[in-house]
Amino acid sequence: MPTPSLSPVFGLTPNETTLLAVPLLLAAVVVGVLAVLLRRTSDVRRRLSTLEQHRPAGDADLAALRADLAQALRHVAVVRYDAFGDMRGRLSFSAAVVDDRGDGLVLSSIHARGESRTYAKGVVGGTSDATLSPEEQQALAAARTGKESP
Repeated sequence: MPTPSLSPVFGLTPNETTLLAVPLLLAAVVVGVLAVLLRRTSDVRRRLSTLEQHRPAGDADLAALRADLAQALRHVAVVRYDAFGDMRGRLSFSAAVVDDRGDGLVLSSIHARGESRTYAKGVVGGTSDATLSPEEQQALAAARTGKESP
């Protein structure tokens, strides 16, 4: 049995029939690709909906995170200096570590030829019950402002 052809019905040559078939095949491929993309888009929307239902950052959660962050000791400054006139190299230091409210501590290490001493002083609201040296005050001010002073 001979293969059916469009040539006798529409008066098309085999080459013209092929040229008409190519766009139809391309259209079928495009429709198939669109169907796959629509299915994937639907899957992504479903997964996004699931994630939105489980996301932890609502207004109350965001406020709690901000409160926790305010209490984090995240403001740090270090001042190095020569504690004694005969010592060079700025081996002594004062370091301040405070949170957003100015609560934290100041650590100082005084280096001398024969010994080194370390001190820790608590800070509440940017002030300390213990007297702070000028270097400790400078470190605390730099930690609170984020700016290094000369």
